[in-house]
Amino acid sequence: MSETLDPLSTRACRMTHAYNTGIEITEKLRAGDSLLSSVVDSTIQTEHLNDNYPEWHPAPHSFLGMVRLLIYREATGESYRALARYQELAEPLGLKHIPDESVLSRTWRKRFDDGVREFVQVAANFVIKQSHDREFSAPAVRPKAEIVDEVDLSTDDETAGCEFSDKQIYRTTRLARDHGFDEFDSDRAANATYEDTQFFELQTFMGMVNCGTPQGAARFQYRHGSDSSPHGDTHLRTIKQFAPGELINGFDAVADQLLSVIESEASFRRPVTVAIDITTVPYYGNVEGMVMVSGLNHEERAFKFATLSIVGLNIPLILAVEPVRESSAWDENPPNQIHSVVRRLVRRARQHVPIETVLCDREFDSMRVFQTLSNLGVNYLIPKRITSTEKDVIETMESDGEDVAVESASVHVESGEHSMQFLYVPSTKGEGTTVFATNLRVGPEEAESFCRRYSRRWQIENEYKSIKNDFLAKTSSKDYRVRLFYFVFAVLLYNIWRLTDFLLKAGVDSEMEYAPVLTAGECVEIVVSALIPPD
Repeated sequence: MSETLDPLSTRACRMTHAYNTGIEITEKLRAGDSLLSSVVDSTIQTEHLNDNYPEWHPAPHSFLGMVRLLIYREATGESYRALARYQELAEPLGLKHIPDESVLSRTWRKRFDDGVREFVQVAANFVIKQSHDREFSAPAVRPKAEIVDEVDLSTDDETAGCEFSDKQIYRTTRLARDHGFDEFDSDRAANATYEDTQFFELQTFMGMVNCGTPQGAARFQYRHGSDSSPHGDTHLRTIKQFAPGELINGFDAVADQLLSVIESEASFRRPVTVAIDITTVPYYGNVEGMVMVSGLNHEERAFKFATLSIVGLNIPLILAVEPVRESSAWDENPPNQIHSVVRRLVRRARQHVPIETVLCDREFDSMRVFQTLSNLGVNYLIPKRITSTEKDVIETMESDGEDVAVESASVHVESGEHSMQFLYVPSTKGEGTTVFATNLRVGPEEAESFCRRYSRRWQIENEYKSIKNDFLAKTSSKDYRVRLFYFVFAVLLYNIWRLTDFLLKAGVDSEMEYAPVLTAGECVEIVVSALIPPD
């Protein structure tokens, strides 16, 4: 272990016991015993291993037997699915039978806590490393390369650290994925046929091949077998058990977990600049009773989702998602109050990271939005719609031969008041003048360079393209729970992709670039293969 442990701490004692178990298994292997008998005959001290299942829990499998079984599984690299076929392992391990893959997965994720999982991995990894380093016969033990990075001594110094092996990418993606799904729980019965991870696996596959639920489920079953994946109807029924509020709260918890992975990285800059925007997912059905569907014009309809994303020279993660509910001719919704959406997004995002500046597009040009951001204690930079007032100022600038102007103003609304400025600067899209609103004090000589910060917001457009083209599965469902789950899950996959890319590049001693080294498609394939290990 790289960190220093208090020798009297519970974890230190547990790690000592794990290494002792690994040493004992290794010595038995060296003596010619099989891996199974070595695991069975080794000593496992359970004093510091906690069984998360209470005594009254109906689990029929002994805790110690499951610890031994999963040490064996970790040492061999077998998938849960393959392990479930080896019923001959049950008797030596003190189990009535080898449970199926869903029970094995649930045992690892829920019955075992972090300490037990660490114990299993430390003991098994010690066996793997020793069996290969000391070069004795242990054919059942998995390759060492699967658990550690091998150093390629032939790599040229100039390119060292700038390219990533498949193993690095795979392990890094799994690290990101491991922090991405734990907070989502459908609260289905413990004896349910399919684990939640199997639904996540199917949802990821559907996004990867850009298809809907019936087709996606059929294609997935064709690839992996009819017993390994839920039917499309089962998938939709399960998704509907994720209430919208719980889904958003789960996403917030995941965002916090993802950021915890990189909190110590120097290349992750704080405080952050964020961008808020609204994206649409088209809807073509009947709008009667569809309270979450908005009208884009006389003909087009869509679901709307607001997001808050980190932008600039930083990891481009989406920190918060918010459904947008507007008033339309076919519903009785109250008028949309966009400042309330902004408030909820910023409040949730600030639980994860400090925010310095918020960038929004013209859709958020509102005195209430300005005051909301001021009340939240963040800076803002928002382009303003050109009205007659702005036109008069621009005409005066032209007659005076000025390219830049700064106009002081103030906001007075029911929620408060504050001083702000309108910055008139040359448009970056050609001739003309663009007007920005900000609550920072900016002089005419620095206004143009200050407004260039707004260009960081372009990243959010790329985010939406990736989410919709690479991660969002198709659906024609009218049920908003399905629509929200699909979108939130697509954003989650996007975040896993960008976190994986960041972690890979964080190990390279160079400037962090926005362009990813790992494509979205590659990331999705790894995630879908890692949720439940294939045979």
